Amino acid sequence: MSLKDYFSTRKGFGVLSTADDNGKVDAAAYAHPHVIDETHVAFIMGDKLSHANLQNNPYAVYLFREDGGGCEGKRLYLKKERETGNSKVIEETCKTEWPGPYCMSRYLNDSFLVYFTIESVLPLVIFDGNKQKRN
Repeated sequence: MSLKDYFSTRKGFGVLSTADDNGKVDAAAYAHPHVIDETHVAFIMGDKLSHANLQNNPYAVYLFREDGGGCEGKRLYLKKERETGNSKVIEETCKTEWPGPYCMSRYLNDSFLVYFTIESVLPLVIFDGNKQKRN
């Protein structure tokens, strides 16, 4: 199943973790990513700590736990590629996933659309006892 299909058919809870250039970690709740293709995603981010961390350390991990009480989900290991503060681009991207009032420009002030390369995708939990290996 493609990532676009996966995230369009699953409900759940997501957390994006970043770290500053000294390694101090931040974790913040995020909706599922905007899937560009199988190797790229984007997030709409406010001008807050996660965004600030990405200015000096381009690496992040997005953890997604599916609803349902189990341990199903995915971990996306990410590297920031670029970002834009263009409000029209941000609003249009928002509307592709979340049509409605949340995508109005007044709610997206001081936001950025941050693009990432997906370096690796792992299950949320690995049950078989094997050591995890990132690509």
